[in-house]
Amino acid sequence: MQEYEELQSRLRNCLQTILELEPELEGLELGQDLMKEFDLLKSFMEKLEDVDLQEEDVRRIETATANFLEELKGPLSNLRERSVARRFLH
Repeated sequence: MQEYEELQSRLRNCLQTILELEPELEGLELGQDLMKEFDLLKSFMEKLEDVDLQEEDVRRIETATANFLEELKGPLSNLRERSVARRFLH
């Protein structure tokens, strides 16, 4: 039972990490497409207790989360730089 709770915690951490990016991702060109996916993730998190988790699945999601975050580094960095530049111009 404790192993299952750990798997749930790890999965919840991945999902929460992604969901915390929602405000920033709205400013990206592809942000609107991602917003639909965020709704799906939120719904999934609400039902997490009902999901049958395996170590292999959670590990795959952790890897996918890390890859997703890596892919977003450039676009989010550019977005943040533009945001800072706009503050200095006002």
